[in-house]
Amino acid sequence: MLLIRNARIASEDSAALVEGDVLVENGIIRSIGTGLSAPAGARVIDAWGRLLMPAMFDAHVHLREPGQEAKEDIGSGSEAAINGGITGLVMMPNTSPAIDSAAVVRMVLDSAAKNSRIPIYTSGCVTKDRAGKELAGIDGMRALGVRMLTDDGDTTNDPAVLLRAMQYATEFGMFFASHCEVHELAGPRALNEGVVSYRLGIKGSPACAEEIIIDRDIRLAHAAGAHIHIQHVSSKLGMETIRWWKQRGDVKVTCEVAPHHLLFTEEDIGDYDTHYKMNPPLRTKADTEALLQALIDGVFDLIATDHAPHTPFEKSQDFVSAPNGITGLETALVSLYHHFIATGRFGWDLVIKRYSAEPRRMMGLPTVPVEEGKPADFILFDPEAETTFTTAFMKSKSRNTPFLDKTLKGRVDLVVLGDAVLLERD
Repeated sequence: MLLIRNARIASEDSAALVEGDVLVENGIIRSIGTGLSAPAGARVIDAWGRLLMPAMFDAHVHLREPGQEAKEDIGSGSEAAINGGITGLVMMPNTSPAIDSAAVVRMVLDSAAKNSRIPIYTSGCVTKDRAGKELAGIDGMRALGVRMLTDDGDTTNDPAVLLRAMQYATEFGMFFASHCEVHELAGPRALNEGVVSYRLGIKGSPACAEEIIIDRDIRLAHAAGAHIHIQHVSSKLGMETIRWWKQRGDVKVTCEVAPHHLLFTEEDIGDYDTHYKMNPPLRTKADTEALLQALIDGVFDLIATDHAPHTPFEKSQDFVSAPNGITGLETALVSLYHHFIATGRFGWDLVIKRYSAEPRRMMGLPTVPVEEGKPADFILFDPEAETTFTTAFMKSKSRNTPFLDKTLKGRVDLVVLGDAVLLERD
């Protein structure tokens, strides 16, 4: 048994925090109130000044297993997630081999069962080997619980193939997540086309390369009666395109924004800093501000990190040659608090709704509110403490983040899942 006293309890339904004690017994929240007595044998934690809230869930994560375990594997990635207050995640299928069949899905889920302390879900490819030509083994993957289909890392280039997949898989209750990019327009995919790309002498990727496919894939979903989820939106016009389709109300479209597209712009690249190289690339300050307002307005359904680990050697290459990607599992919650909650841009209710509840709903999973009778799946967060993202602190195999060795306000102090304490800071 676990009794947490003097917590400030946060939820997705209200910006107000409710002070109280929380008693957990056999993995279930048995009682919430004030002045609760500790049952015999219960462990008591004084949470004075700290927030108790549902644990986060990340619906866009690259764990690199199978095939690229030097960057990350299911074990290290899941520990990184716990370190960041996350108790569930969805793997992307651009692995080696790609997750495009029941056999590979089974291999990944077996590894997760052995090596992860949190639930791991996987998406599956739309096409075999993500090549965009022949449909993947969709029904076999569905039978193993796959709900999300995506060729993430690339767009499913042939619209006829994607439309056929939508018509087929929608019958099974599956949905589609789209990495939106016209490859021929995107150039080397190194950075946004604009003043910074011109200054650095590198061909940039124009925002329209993303925006064209956003509209195309929503139109295909409209024709097929499918649910389309737009991944890692980076531009103002792309967001406004999604807003327009949502306002029509005749297609099921959801979308996500990544913390790095809220926090950084193309100007942060400086003199070829590859920690800021990602795809879609960082865009302008006007784009970032529009995305942030859209998150506040409810255009974005999810916050998702697009956690994309790479080795130091890979990221030490020249800017064009270095791979795209930034890690995010360990930094997302603290950075959102430091930059937006602590500064009054939005409250904990938004983060819990967009980074805990809605990702679970999209995946057909129950939410995990801090309520009596619900499973214990929560974190304690200290808003007065600080987190320094040193190599000793981080659990991911990779360190490709602009936050490396930086100190931010806020700290995840405790992670509880069922009757297990997964993380407890000294």
